[in-house]
Amino acid sequence: MKLFVDTWGWLALADRNDAKHGPAADCYRERSRLSRHVVTSNFVLDELFTLVFLRLPFPEAAKFANAILASRAVTTEMVTRERFRTAMEFRLKFADKPKISFTDLTSMVIMKELGISEVLTADSHFAQVGMGFHILPE
Repeated sequence: MKLFVDTWGWLALADRNDAKHGPAADCYRERSRLSRHVVTSNFVLDELFTLVFLRLPFPEAAKFANAILASRAVTTEMVTRERFRTAMEFRLKFADKPKISFTDLTSMVIMKELGISEVLTADSHFAQVGMGFHILPE
């Protein structure tokens, strides 16, 4: 089973001072060991790299970012034109949930397309859309 890692998940993994670092790291280790397949997106990494370089000292941020990019266990899915358009359809469908970021909507499109139900995040929006996504860590 594949695991999708959202921006929050990567930030919690990157920052040892984050209150959720321990649970996120345990979950990531366990899930990546079991599935050996971790998925994220170029939009998630865009958000992550902006935030991680703001939050951490530059050498730590650079090391973490480069480790993700070099990892053979991590697949970075691209938000293509078609995925972008589908995310826009989701944006319109979920008009009652204006706080869901467009990046999250693109992640949901990718997860749905690839049959991924587990997401490493603290973002409750993944549970609010009724697509069967399971938020980790529990």
